[in-house]
Amino acid sequence: MTDFYVNGRKIGGEASVYVVAEMSANHNQNFDRAVEIVGAAAEAGADAVKLQTFRPDTITIDSEKEPFQIREGPWKGRTLYDLYEEAYTPWDWQPKLQEIAHDHGLDLFSSPFDPTAVDFLEEMDVPVYKIASFENVDLPLVRRVAVTGKPTIMSTGMATLAEIDEAVRAYREAGGKNLSLLACTSSYPAPPEEMHLRRIPHLAETFDVVPGLSDHTLGTEVPVAAVSLGARIVEKHLTLSHDDEGPDSDFSLEPDEFAEMVQAVRKTEKALGEVRYETTEKESESKTFRRSLFAVQDIEEGEAFTKENVRSIRPGDGLHTRHYHEVLDGEAAQDIARGVPLDWSLAR
Repeated sequence: MTDFYVNGRKIGGEASVYVVAEMSANHNQNFDRAVEIVGAAAEAGADAVKLQTFRPDTITIDSEKEPFQIREGPWKGRTLYDLYEEAYTPWDWQPKLQEIAHDHGLDLFSSPFDPTAVDFLEEMDVPVYKIASFENVDLPLVRRVAVTGKPTIMSTGMATLAEIDEAVRAYREAGGKNLSLLACTSSYPAPPEEMHLRRIPHLAETFDVVPGLSDHTLGTEVPVAAVSLGARIVEKHLTLSHDDEGPDSDFSLEPDEFAEMVQAVRKTEKALGEVRYETTEKESESKTFRRSLFAVQDIEEGEAFTKENVRSIRPGDGLHTRHYHEVLDGEAAQDIARGVPLDWSLAR
C-alpha cells in the first residue's frame, strides 16, 4: 500500500490515523461560530478541519424547475440553489479560518467544487485537496486538482467500482500521485447496514492507496470499526450542538462526542499493533498463573507418579504440562511434599 503524506506527515501503515473534522454548513453563516468549531475540533483531538469551497452559482443555478427540486432526504422540499445558498462557506472567511486552525496546530483544507475554487485554494496553499463524493464523477475537476501536485483525498460515495477506477485513472493520468480513497455512503444520515466497511481493505488493495472513511452515520461506532479494517483517515462532521437548525447538524457529532470518537480511534489503532506472538511485557507478569505440574499429594521416595498425586494446576512454577505423560512413567527420586512444583531433579 502506497504511503500518503500531508504536510510531510506520513499517513498509512503504522502511522497514526488522520482525523478530519468536517465543518460543512455547521457554521450557520456565522463567522464566530466557524471559529468556535475550529477550536472545538482542536480540543476534541482532530488533526485537521475541512471546509467546502463553492458558491451557489458555481455549484448549480437558481431554478425552480423539477430537476433542481430536492425530493428526498433531510433537505426535501428545497431547491439546490436555496440549500447551497445557506450551506456555503463565504470565501473571505477561509484564509482567516486557515490561520486560526494553524494557531491551534491543525491542518485546514477544503473540497473545491469547480476550477475557480481550486484556483482560490491554491492561493491559500492548502496542504491537501478533498474530492467530495458527488464530484468524483466530475473528471475535469479531478484532473484540475491532480495538476496542482497536492495530495488528494477522494470520497467514493455512490460510485461503482468502474466509476472509481475511471476517477483514479483520470487523476493519475493528469499527473496526480498522492491519492487516498475514502469509503463513503452518501445518505444523511447513513444507516450502518449500508456502510459496507469491507470496502476499505478492498479499496486499498485494488487501487494501491491508503484507505479511509467519510462517515455520515449517527454515533461513533462505525469509524472505530473502520479503523479496525484498515482506515487511516477518518472524516466526520462536527457541530457545536444538535439543537442547531443547520442543514447538517442532525448527522454531525457534538464536541464531546467527537472527542469520544477520537479517543476510541486512538485506542483502536494502538490495539491493532502488529503481527506478533511473543509474550508482551505486561503478559510476562501473568505467566505465574499458567498451569504446570505439581505434586498434589505427599509422595514418598520410590513411589510411582500417578494421576492422583500429580496434576496440572496453577501456578506455572513446575514442569511444563507437555511432560505429564513422561512424569507418569517415572517415580519420585526423593520424598516430595504436597504443593511442591515438579522438576526433573525430583523424578527418575
